[in-house]
Amino acid sequence: MHTVLELINLSAEYLNKKGIESARLNAELLLSGILKCKRLELYLMFDRPLREDEVTEYRDYIKRRGSFEPLQYILGDVEFWGMNFKVNPSVLIPRQETEILVESIINDAKVCNIKTALDIGTGSGILAVSIAKNIANCSVTALDVSAQALETAKQNAALNEVEAMINFMELDILTENVLPDESFDLIVSNPPYISSEEYKTLQPEIVKYEPEIALTDFNDGYTFYKKISEKGVKLLKSGGHLYFEAGAGQAEDIAELMRALGYKNIKTVKDYLNIERVVTGEKN
Repeated sequence: MHTVLELINLSAEYLNKKGIESARLNAELLLSGILKCKRLELYLMFDRPLREDEVTEYRDYIKRRGSFEPLQYILGDVEFWGMNFKVNPSVLIPRQETEILVESIINDAKVCNIKTALDIGTGSGILAVSIAKNIANCSVTALDVSAQALETAKQNAALNEVEAMINFMELDILTENVLPDESFDLIVSNPPYISSEEYKTLQPEIVKYEPEIALTDFNDGYTFYKKISEKGVKLLKSGGHLYFEAGAGQAEDIAELMRALGYKNIKTVKDYLNIERVVTGEKN
């Protein structure tokens, strides 16, 4: 019968041979998921023997991770902005840099009166839920082209107790002319911004498992920025704000797109790696 420490060591060695970065950390996180404990708590139970069913489940998890399936999909959830979100292969895994986008919106909301918000391409719902949870009395409309993604987003809204604040709509912003029939104080989007060329160079965890339509526009990476900026002119109230997450090196081009459409007070916000990650502007 294997103990916690023995299985962690064996699994870390296996993952390392498979080319998984931070192999031991992955092994520990997967086991803590099975044992329903925090990772550091494993250090207090190194001598604990695992039951046969726990070993079987753990071996399955390790095998999946060794095939580059993302840790978050195996465990089924992820923490974002202090909240818990369900994730699965129908939605993009939330990235830490997207918290910069949420932080920018919440900080600006302290001086702007934001009562209505539109989240375009909501995916797992992290932006819509974060806005509904952190901006008092804000009604959010969340759009996505994927019915499966919307189902996950609805679960996350319920999980974080804001389902009454969010209206979910299945809609393709690129082709659909029937848009929400109201105007908004805020529009936000973390759109597919990876170009078709760059997509070919991504890690196997991303290419093999994450939804392609949530990552690339199958073009130059700017398709959604152009379309949403155009739609924003009609959908935003006067003085309303448009927020984008941007890929590395894209911020200035996005800002120029917005300037050409008449947005004012355009600014960018850098992430933890000093990359200009957020672009925001105001409708005249």
